Amino acid sequence: MSKPSARTRLADAAFALFDERGYEQTTVDDIAERAGVGRTTFFRHYRSKEAVIFPDHDRLLELIRDRLATSSHSTALVAVSDAVRLVLLHYIDEGDLARRRYALTSKVSTLRDREIASVARYQRLFREFIAEWMGDPTKSASLRAELMAASVVSAHNHVLRRWLRGEASDPVAEVDEAMREVLALFPAPGSPSESGRGTTVFAFRTGQDIDALVPELRRLVEGEHGR
Repeated sequence: MSKPSARTRLADAAFALFDERGYEQTTVDDIAERAGVGRTTFFRHYRSKEAVIFPDHDRLLELIRDRLATSSHSTALVAVSDAVRLVLLHYIDEGDLARRRYALTSKVSTLRDREIASVARYQRLFREFIAEWMGDPTKSASLRAELMAASVVSAHNHVLRRWLRGEASDPVAEVDEAMREVLALFPAPGSPSESGRGTTVFAFRTGQDIDALVPELRRLVEGEHGR
């Protein structure tokens, strides 16, 4: 079996020390020593001890931009769903490392703050893409893009947290379903649902027999469609 890379050894050493001594009490020198490398090697792979904990968000954001850039106006929402799936799969590929990070950030407020800032970067990227896709500079459209981007990120984070806690056996299927629910809340500009067209069904109680009622309902519906 090949020896783990220096980057992997540094990550393993860092999380082990964070568990043993606490995040604040662990230094870069401690991590390098435990991993059997020097400070220079540490900083070749990570900018700080914080950077050991978090995934490479710059690379993930670039992957999202690349996926969104390949879409057309008609496939924009598919691209959004694909981008969300890309991020989730990255965490799943990390496996136990992602779960250890989740446990640590749940306990250290400074790390939670950094995580919140990272989430804001993803939301901003989605908001800018959605706003451009909508092609409407009005105030209401700007709010709609903001709400939609927030919903997209919230759906991803909901499924991710379920997986991190061991509650989701098929997180990819869950995130796909979550995205379908989110996108259903925001019909595409100009679609029948958005413009008010389409079919609206009202439920009500009547003393009339169902066999007599159905033909009347059909007549009303067909008359509406014929207008």
